[in-house]
Amino acid sequence: MSTTSSLSSPGRWRDWFHQRDLAAFQRVAERHWPGAEHVLPRLSRSANHGLLWVGAAAGMAALGSSARSRRAALRGIASLAVASAAINTVGKGAVRRERPIVDLVPVIRQLKRQPFTTSFPSGHAASAAAFATGVAMESKGWGAVVAPVAAAVAASRVYTGVHYPSDVVAGAALGIGAAFALRGVVPTRGQLPAPGRPPAEAPALPAGQDLVVVVNRESGSATAAATVIRDALPLAETIECAPADLPGCLEKAARQGKALGVCGGDGTVNMAAAVAATHSLPLAVFPGGTLNHFAYDLGIETVHDTVTALTTGDAVRVDLGRFRPGPQGPGGAHGYFLNAFSLGVYPELVRTREHWAPRIGGWPAGVLAAFEALRGSRPLTAELQGRRRPLWLLFVGNGLFQRVGPAPGRRHNLADGLLDVRVVHGGRTPALRLLAAAVAGPLSRSPVHAAVRRRRVRIAGLAPGTPYAYDGEVAHSGTELMIDKLPEALTVYCPMPV
Repeated sequence: MSTTSSLSSPGRWRDWFHQRDLAAFQRVAERHWPGAEHVLPRLSRSANHGLLWVGAAAGMAALGSSARSRRAALRGIASLAVASAAINTVGKGAVRRERPIVDLVPVIRQLKRQPFTTSFPSGHAASAAAFATGVAMESKGWGAVVAPVAAAVAASRVYTGVHYPSDVVAGAALGIGAAFALRGVVPTRGQLPAPGRPPAEAPALPAGQDLVVVVNRESGSATAAATVIRDALPLAETIECAPADLPGCLEKAARQGKALGVCGGDGTVNMAAAVAATHSLPLAVFPGGTLNHFAYDLGIETVHDTVTALTTGDAVRVDLGRFRPGPQGPGGAHGYFLNAFSLGVYPELVRTREHWAPRIGGWPAGVLAAFEALRGSRPLTAELQGRRRPLWLLFVGNGLFQRVGPAPGRRHNLADGLLDVRVVHGGRTPALRLLAAAVAGPLSRSPVHAAVRRRRVRIAGLAPGTPYAYDGEVAHSGTELMIDKLPEALTVYCPMPV
């Protein structure tokens, strides 16, 4: 009888496949793997319930020097969650395969607690593959670090005798598929369209010649970034100064070089942008703060991104948001913003977060600030575009933010000439109203919130001393504010998309 005819029935095909799978399992069980007895069983146990990958994600987020690391950690965990849900709800129930006979495996390799679920597919392999694939989608470097560990976890499931090889292969395939499925719903940063970038003329400054960089020594990771800047741009003059000295340092630097460099968070970059625009100088932004919204929206995630643009002279024009009167009051200059201007609960949130962040860390401080702001605040009353109303939040973005909700997200065009205006109307349950605005997203209207695009916004009838926030800084208003923008007023060094 031919092989083809002998495998014609489904039952015979399953028997043939199982025999081959069992033979592969026995070969692994009989083979001596030097050093593996003390490593693979422990590694397999550490991956129970995804604890190994949660720890890896936390380490990546803490040790990574850019937002790319945090995105990689978050996508890895999200991919793992999708894979685990698919395995536990569908995969295990679809094929009720019994576990291998553990007696075939040497006792030193066996797990102390044997799994009681069905064998096909391997949940550990699925989680490992999903996490590694998700991480690699955002960061090839971290992906190269995680991939060998994920492969070892998958192999450990056969080595310890709890899965057949086909269980592991199928689990890994499902994990990879889960990561790609998530990417189809939530694109990676590389999949998103490049921001609108009107090209600008700027001098090429190889090695930082004729560049003066001002570093806010108390801003995020700016001090560490300053060392990288000095190594990458040996001809640049790098000045570290305290926050109180920033205005003077920036003005002095603007008079000395052909371009102005700045390293710090969004508030520091805001001050530098105003100085650079006033002196008609191109601005080189080196991310050194906690969030770095403006730099990341330009595609600048590391010091070397800016170094590349300086070497080639690549630059773009961006809009500069403006509000009157500025932080100094009616007799002072205009105020400017690169990211957003806001009234309502957000300024209080910023103030509380800045108070607690040095003590408990940025993210816990943000959660505490949100809770405090929503619990103790009352809606402000203002006249917006000629109509008086209570407001929980007024958000004015410099360009359209793509992420839904009233909080900042990514912008695809930093020179669109428009303001992204979002309002959460006053009333009870501010948390639910903010959530409704987040779900509805930009360019929407409802009795609870509204999101529109404008070239200018006039706010009147404010109580004197009403707090407002701009690029993470907090100041206090008079009775009236006028918000508009200066189209393409700022030239910024920016690497061109490949």
